[in-house]
Amino acid sequence: MTKKLIPFWAITFGLTWGIATLLILFPDQIATLFGELTVSNPLFILAVYSPGIAAVLLIWQTYGFKSLGSFLKRLTLWRAPVWAWLFIILGVPAVMYLGAALKGSAGEPLPYSPWYQVLPALALALFLGPIEEFGWRGFALPLLQRKFSPFWAGLILGVIWMVWHIPAFLIGGTPQSAWSFAPYFVGGIAASLLLTVLFNESRGSLLTAVLFHFQMNNPIWPDAQPWDNFLLAGVAVVTVWVFRRTLFQTGSGVTNILMPNDEELATPADSSIAVL
Repeated sequence: MTKKLIPFWAITFGLTWGIATLLILFPDQIATLFGELTVSNPLFILAVYSPGIAAVLLIWQTYGFKSLGSFLKRLTLWRAPVWAWLFIILGVPAVMYLGAALKGSAGEPLPYSPWYQVLPALALALFLGPIEEFGWRGFALPLLQRKFSPFWAGLILGVIWMVWHIPAFLIGGTPQSAWSFAPYFVGGIAASLLLTVLFNESRGSLLTAVLFHFQMNNPIWPDAQPWDNFLLAGVAVVTVWVFRRTLFQTGSGVTNILMPNDEELATPADSSIAVL
């Protein structure tokens, strides 16, 4: 496994779990300084952004500041199979509403009054959790796929991703604090495998990963916990079966961090640093 994953894990977990430790040990002092813990609290946002921050710092360190433009250019890679876009646009909502129907919450009204208050919630959902994908799928997954087949890379990353979320279940004020961890863990592994397929089938598009993550967090969906996680697991099982030929083949996944042509020409900013 590439050495660059070690500092990535260190920054990602150190920042998020460090903030979580402060919130657990000094809740009153933190609330006085930064306000009550909600998804819009700056400390919460910083903790969520840690994978993206880690990726940006390590790419900058290795290839230089200009390389970040090439990395972010992967947000413009919109070409993906039709089924991928159909799944992101229609499939995820179908999972959410079916899960809500099984729970009995499908007919509940939006918790926003007046209705247009959902707009800032949508904006926050787009620019909060999806930024994680800069680190998870944009940085860690390609490096893992240099050593493992896409299935095992996605599975390993999914486990690490879910472990990283553990503090959110221990601190009041987070969405996860009201959920059960076991179904969430199952759903997270399933999402990681689905994201692995989407990422590879779109040739390393950050756009598909970001939009899938947004759809999973979309505030307009009714509460479907825990059924949405179980349904997502079912979708993942079918997807793994359909793509089994490439998912279990080492070297078949996307392994570049920057845009492909840019990475071939890039020179590490410091020759003493292991190349990504």
